[in-house]
Order: sequence, then C-alpha cells, then structure tokens
Amino acid sequence: AMTAFKAVVERMQLVTFRVGADLYAADVLSVERVLRYTAPRTIPNVPAWLDGVIEYAGRAVPVIDLRTRFDLPVAETREQSRILVFSTGEGGWIAATVDTVDEVATVDVRDLEAPPAIFHGLARQYLRALVRRGDHVIVVLDIAQLLNSRERIVLEQALGETTTNG
Repeated sequence: AMTAFKAVVERMQLVTFRVGADLYAADVLSVERVLRYTAPRTIPNVPAWLDGVIEYAGRAVPVIDLRTRFDLPVAETREQSRILVFSTGEGGWIAATVDTVDEVATVDVRDLEAPPAIFHGLARQYLRALVRRGDHVIVVLDIAQLLNSRERIVLEQALGETTTNG
C-alpha cells in the first residue's frame, strides 16, 4: 500500500541570481551569505576570472567573477552586484560575483531536468540541473565545480605568496 508520506513531493530551495541575461541558481543550503559588492583584493598570477579575495569570517575567500568565468563582457556597473559566499561542502568557501540576486525560489525536485552537455557555452561540469519556469530557464549551478582542483592549487599557491610577502 502507498503510505501517505511517500506522496510528499520533495522540494528544493534555490537562491536565484542573474549573470548577464541568464538566470542562475544555487541550492540555498550552499549559500552562506549574500554581501554587497566591494572590490576584492587582487592576487597576482591567477586567471582573469578570479576577481581576488575577500576577507570573510577571518578567512581569505576567493571571488570568482561569474561573468568572466562564463565568457561574458564585464559589467558596466556594480551597483546591483552582489558577492555570494558559498560553502563548498568541505569546510571551505568560495565566493562569486553576480549581477543581481533575485529571490529564494522553491522548486519541485521533479521539475529539475538533467543538464545538457553544454548550455550557453557552459560545460556540463558546472551544471547541476535546469529548471523551466514559464518561458525562462533557471540554470542550477554546481558550486563546488566553479573551482576545479588544479585551479584551487594555483589559487592556494598565489594566496600563500601574498600572505608571506605581505
């Protein structure tokens, strides 16, 4: 027999944000904080999409400029920009600059579609799912993949140099 609780639809809460013309989202559980945009401290010898680091809770957190990461032109203004601080699940944090933060949306897990191999130039590794809402698509990002392990090592080395030289 179908028990009542089996019928409960799993819901997921997503923080939605814009980067360029597209709407992206991340699992609300991975979002640590939303901060007003302030220019991160730049680090030498890192990829262009790495905006620098911000101090958060006493730690240097790398900031990824999602526009640059996704091969979009640089934002003209940062007035509405926010820095989202994400927990990567391993006790680490990474932050990302987005154009605006929209809302916390509740979605039915059954509405999550498997991502295509590539979406708007983004490789599948960054994509967790797609959600269609009305006539637009929300791209659910896999936050942990925004920095791969090789990039993380480069970053840690760069950070190590700035702290020892500072």
